[in-house]
Amino acid sequence: MKTILIVEDDKKISLALGHRLRSMGFNVVTAEDAIYAMNETVRSSPDAILLDINLPGGDGFVVAERLKASNQFANIPIIFTTASKKPIFRERAKQCGGVGFLEKPFGVLQLTNAIDACFH
Repeated sequence: MKTILIVEDDKKISLALGHRLRSMGFNVVTAEDAIYAMNETVRSSPDAILLDINLPGGDGFVVAERLKASNQFANIPIIFTTASKKPIFRERAKQCGGVGFLEKPFGVLQLTNAIDACFH
């Protein structure tokens, strides 16, 4: 069973994403800020990461840059999520090696397509 790390500071969004991903057959682990995201990545070595951009303790871009700089975690696919409509965020996500970008609120089909792209 593949593991997905959800990095999201909004507990309701994190719970909803976790429920949806579990129903899709994934093991889910969560982190609520940038520091816990790094710790949880080391602990659980996820197969993919859903990473919010605006986080306490450092933004998602910093987390992605640190992971991509690590030999151990550089190949983990990252899907960025954000409520921001700033076009620069989408470009920065690509620069940080993101394989997907979801603007909140996003639908189940968008989530499913982004997750499928990580594993195919």
